[in-house]
Amino acid sequence: MHHNGPRLNVAMVGYGFMGAAHSQGWRVAPRFFDLPLEPRRSVIVGRDGARTAAAAAKFGWDEAETDWRRVIERDDIDLVDICAPGNVHPEIAIAALEAGKHVLCEKPLANSVEEAARMTRAAEIAARSGVFAMVGFSYRRVPAITFARDLVAAGRLGEIRQVRAQYLQDWLVDASGPMTWRLDKALAGSGSLGDIGAHAIDAVQFITGQSLDSVSGVLHTFVTERPTLAESVGLGGTASGEFGAVTVDDVALFSARLSGGGLGAFEATRYATGRKNAFRIEISGSDGALAFDLERMNELEFYDARDPQGEQGFTRILVTEPGHPYAAAWWPTGHGLGYEHPFSHQVRDLVVDIAEGRQPRPSFADGLQVQRVLAAVEASAANGSAWTNPADPSGPSVPKEQS
Repeated sequence: MHHNGPRLNVAMVGYGFMGAAHSQGWRVAPRFFDLPLEPRRSVIVGRDGARTAAAAAKFGWDEAETDWRRVIERDDIDLVDICAPGNVHPEIAIAALEAGKHVLCEKPLANSVEEAARMTRAAEIAARSGVFAMVGFSYRRVPAITFARDLVAAGRLGEIRQVRAQYLQDWLVDASGPMTWRLDKALAGSGSLGDIGAHAIDAVQFITGQSLDSVSGVLHTFVTERPTLAESVGLGGTASGEFGAVTVDDVALFSARLSGGGLGAFEATRYATGRKNAFRIEISGSDGALAFDLERMNELEFYDARDPQGEQGFTRILVTEPGHPYAAAWWPTGHGLGYEHPFSHQVRDLVVDIAEGRQPRPSFADGLQVQRVLAAVEASAANGSAWTNPADPSGPSVPKEQS
């Protein structure tokens, strides 16, 4: 096995969907990017010993462990990657940072603003001694989304006036589908809002370089109870005959005011029949526009309003040129990347930042800011869609024009 430099020994907590995606990122990034540190998949952690051992074998981790505390106590672990449900993020992340381990934590950062704020404080203290934390908003590192950010930063769209962001899935359309941890508020924090709406919030703020300063939203749950699976048979199993209460939102719709004066319309739903993972963003500015759809993730549409009259139109850009973000590390032009590649890009950026002693982005502070927006949407929905400021979700927010 080749060594680019010193080892970075990684322990990952969780072996589900995100554990698989992160494993792929840790495995592939050092093969395609020239990294200053050599990531090592040292330990994978899960509550079920047999399943964790099977995941270790499948995803190429050296050891399996059932107690994350034991892993954090080890001197030979440099970084803890948290892919477990949101309710355990704060305890694991804070303990890891206090033990001097770097942390990569999946989004949303926590299940509440208070928890996210505690995690952010721990990260800021750890950063003073060169121990860094990052939150895993992987979609920032889709080449087309990073490229969209670059075009906006270069002024190609002029003044940003409107943003439309939809995250459309349909995996809950069948009312007889089973109960999962993502539908339990105690474990997940929120439903579509925090799971996929958080991606839309982060991506819009990343692309525009602006923040969402006030929001007005509505949340709805269509199916309030679902059959529970017998725990012993796992996700492939049969229903236990009992029902669990769905305690999260199925759909989140909200409007937002951007810090630059523009308006945003957001939709996050797991009931968009026929849409599988349609994360769509459209940004409309005074000099141009951008449109992106994750179901066509190698493409970005760009409209240049300064083109000659009669020649204007949305141009389909294949974001696979060597000059495009991250693309040079992969395949010849036009050959395309998939869902897993941003996880390798995330590893690349995180490892380089750690090696150079630089705070990786998105930071826990960035994750906290997204958490504040999520909380403001929830508060607004509870208040009958009143405009709500993420900095102070308790009080109604008076739009600038009216104050």
